[in-house]
Amino acid sequence: MNDTSLDGAFRRICSTEAPLKVRLADFSSAVRQFSAPFADAYDDLVARLKSADAGAGAPRPGEAMPPFLLPDENNRLVAFEELIKEGPVVITFNRGHWCEYCQIELAAFKAALGEFAKTSAQVVSIMPETNEYLSSLEPCRNFRFLADVDNGYALEVGLAIWLGDAVRDLYLKHGIELQRYNRSDSWFLPIPATFVVGRDCVIIDRFVDPDFRDRMEIEDILKALGEALQ
Repeated sequence: MNDTSLDGAFRRICSTEAPLKVRLADFSSAVRQFSAPFADAYDDLVARLKSADAGAGAPRPGEAMPPFLLPDENNRLVAFEELIKEGPVVITFNRGHWCEYCQIELAAFKAALGEFAKTSAQVVSIMPETNEYLSSLEPCRNFRFLADVDNGYALEVGLAIWLGDAVRDLYLKHGIELQRYNRSDSWFLPIPATFVVGRDCVIIDRFVDPDFRDRMEIEDILKALGEALQ
């Protein structure tokens, strides 16, 4: 690697076909190299969340996924019950369009949509942003973006967390204006998480980790979707 900036590292990582875990770890290394204050603040945030056992109350495999009714990027309401009629549903919670970790994850999802289609699975990414910012993303067949303004659904499933003053101040200093993107001054975000839900609305597998720098591997999602077809 001969990266000369964090942006350069991000662009390189997005163009690779390495496993998602490798890409995310690569980006975390680049953050530590080029933007140490962010790396340190993230370490402190994750340590605080883990010490509080954040996300422990989220729905588990074998339990029913709570239903939702949320607007998509075009402000059309999307109901969980309607999605599940068409096949399994992969629900992923993301922090926002501005988050490089989420962008890397979503790029991996899009690259795997052909494999997801073989299982008739719908994929939805739920973010706390208004549809004004969701519309800057690129939805495609079987892949939707849903707005969870004020983190109502994230709160219901036990994933909403407060970022804290240090991360808030750092974001504002670097022009990441969550109060504008989310139309809220609460500075709450969801813990990025993924749930694979069968047509019976029961969770087959999930990934919940307070460390937002880690995400569920695409291969593990596809394995769970395979179980949904059995």
